[in-house]
Amino acid sequence: MQTRGFNGRWIIAVVMALISLVGYYSSTSKNTVTGEKQHTGGITTEQEIALGLQAAPEMAQQFGGLSQDAKATHLVERVGQAIVAQSDASKTPYRYEFHLLDDDQTINAFALPGGQIFITEALLRRLKTEGQLAGVLGHEVTHVVARHSAEQMAKQKLTQGLTGAAAMAAYDPNNPASRNSAQVAAMIGGLVGMKFGRNDELESDKYGVRFMAQAGYDPRAMLQVMQILAESSGGKRQSEFLSTHPNPENRLVKIQQAIKQEFPQGMPQNLKP
Repeated sequence: MQTRGFNGRWIIAVVMALISLVGYYSSTSKNTVTGEKQHTGGITTEQEIALGLQAAPEMAQQFGGLSQDAKATHLVERVGQAIVAQSDASKTPYRYEFHLLDDDQTINAFALPGGQIFITEALLRRLKTEGQLAGVLGHEVTHVVARHSAEQMAKQKLTQGLTGAAAMAAYDPNNPASRNSAQVAAMIGGLVGMKFGRNDELESDKYGVRFMAQAGYDPRAMLQVMQILAESSGGKRQSEFLSTHPNPENRLVKIQQAIKQEFPQGMPQNLKP
């Protein structure tokens, strides 16, 4: 009877894994801007917009709410909307809104699905030019355009399905220690998510170069942003940005490559620094 139960658990586990894998790999879409084939788990752009709008107030609250600095807030909104209006981001259906957060300690910028984009006062104050701000916001706009959140949610759904299958296959009701196998599977799934997240950051650097240049900003300002981040990386509260973004020094080469690829004949004239 015990062997029969064991075989039954394996059959259920295999079915669970197959359903998760088929659901992930069969649900694809082509990104209208990047041209990439993406696994987005059937999540629609309308759902992304709704999720972002619902999460925005809570996310802002975690960073002390919205900034009370009207002038700085207007600057962030103006530069952000200029990037959207004058770049390929305008071809997407998202509702872009740019928010300055009332946090003068944490260096961070991030994007929620659907177009909700945030930057902290701590990061903004370290930027010296509009071009540098455009580099940060262009990077975050790319997260939205490239549907990185939808991809991550689809991966999480796949990971949860496979983790459940692993737990079912490994669990022995007569051996409580077997539950540790599910914990190991969950840890592996977390590491996979972190790996893809960092690749998303590099892709955002690449298209961020294009978007800010299309909006009239010199993309070399993004190199200056990386230098500012590298110099600011020693503080205790600043690790939040680096926990989700690759090392700024390692990104410099990739950004330089993206600039050369985007402008093989040299930089256009009259770009804003």
